[in-house]
Amino acid sequence: MKIALLAVNTKYIHSSLAVWILKKSISLHADFPHNVEIVETNINQTHGDIAESVIAFSPDIVGISTYIWNAEKLPEIIEIIREKLPETTFILGGPEASHNAGYWLSHGADYVIRGEGEHSFPALLNALSCGTDTPPKMIESQRCVQDGAFFYNDDYIAALKGKIAYIETSRGCPFRCTFCLSGGGDNVRFFPLIQVKEQILKLSKSNTSVIKFTDRTFNANAGRAYELFEYVISLNTDKTFHFETAADLFDETTVTLLATAPPGRIQLEIGIQSFFEPALEAVNRKTDLCKAEKNIRFLLQGGNIHVHIDLIAGLPYETLPDFQNSFNRAYELGANHLQLGFLKLLHGSKIREKEKSIIHEKTPPYEIISSPWLSVSDFAVLKQAETALQHIYNKGRFLSALQYVLSVSDLPPFSLYLALGKKVPGHGVPPEIYAQKIFDFCGKRQGVNSDLLLEYMICDWLSMTKGVNIPAFMKVYDSDKHFHARKAASELLGRKIRRENAAVLPSGKSVFVDSENRNPVTGLYQLYFTE
Repeated sequence: MKIALLAVNTKYIHSSLAVWILKKSISLHADFPHNVEIVETNINQTHGDIAESVIAFSPDIVGISTYIWNAEKLPEIIEIIREKLPETTFILGGPEASHNAGYWLSHGADYVIRGEGEHSFPALLNALSCGTDTPPKMIESQRCVQDGAFFYNDDYIAALKGKIAYIETSRGCPFRCTFCLSGGGDNVRFFPLIQVKEQILKLSKSNTSVIKFTDRTFNANAGRAYELFEYVISLNTDKTFHFETAADLFDETTVTLLATAPPGRIQLEIGIQSFFEPALEAVNRKTDLCKAEKNIRFLLQGGNIHVHIDLIAGLPYETLPDFQNSFNRAYELGANHLQLGFLKLLHGSKIREKEKSIIHEKTPPYEIISSPWLSVSDFAVLKQAETALQHIYNKGRFLSALQYVLSVSDLPPFSLYLALGKKVPGHGVPPEIYAQKIFDFCGKRQGVNSDLLLEYMICDWLSMTKGVNIPAFMKVYDSDKHFHARKAASELLGRKIRRENAAVLPSGKSVFVDSENRNPVTGLYQLYFTE
């Protein structure tokens, strides 16, 4: 049969590991040879374009992985395909279909596979190929006995085309967080280290720039994590490796090892979720917060590891003041990225079954609307702070300027970002106008020296942009000093720099930027100062 495996990713730069694993499983476990085509698309494409990319292959069967990010688009995509290919059979799997099978069987699916598909998908193909028995519409998958890591063949490498690559070295999670679908206690399965290293090496030589490990808690097994970190650090590659980890599970030997990693080699995504212990206890999240803080500070101290911290707003018992405290405590750690996410009540999660008092969206991503602890207006406040956080801090914009404002004003971090979210809209605003609005707002804060704030903002602008003229309000007109700054830059860097890469500061000093020297951890360009 002709089989199309459709992936609808969140962004063009993302790739799908699931469809490639299924293609390999079909070749291993199906009783008959099949012509399998991988069709990778993204949610920014139109329904029609996604459907046409499948229709062009004229498949007998379409397999689709369903997730919260593509679930709303899929029914219409399936309908368009079915209109032109009425005999096509649709087999759906993934988290959304697994835990909401009834919905999908009434919205386009002919069959739903619940759970892991490596064996059940080929088995269903066998049944459909023979045509002797009618398979059940809902198929409960048996947990796969994993022989080893997925083998990255040349077809997969070629299909990456520079996109983010994903690698799976274990399955499951030792924790039982009620908001997550991965947790199950003792169900973690680790793939053989030899095979994992072989696949890491192959990806390190591919055309991708970022390799993300899908392991839900990569360092759940400390010894295994140490060995793989050590291997990744030892590679001769310019690739970045991204891991999801629990900060409190790092031992001293591992954080000491990570301090030796080449700058930019490793990114750590650390799910703190909250610093409010009653909230963590309510969702069965076990974290030694003091140890987590200590390890995060140590990891950031060396400046070679990009650290991403996650917080979740909306956990039970955490009020708005409680969350503000969590935010401020997380912010003061100084991570490179601070994600303010919102609780999602996923189908199949324990929290969706247990916390009936939480009101959430009825459609994906099932985000919380209100709860006994946070009102609708509380969430509006959180969204305003989150908007400013995303547009400024998480994009590396004006970091030293805002740090200066926080150091001299009476505003805690959350209050500053909330105020910026209210007063300084970031959507669709040109960077120079956005900068002007930030300066105007921050310059009026008590204790802020506007000349010093401007100095910080000029430096921030140069370090975060490349080849972009500084806004007019930042320009200090002194042609002699500007000329001497560019001359000093030429002598130091051994090449001429463009006019927009140098500036005069209100203090009388000059600054220039090396636009060819970008910090692989922060993404900012190197600055130099002259008298």
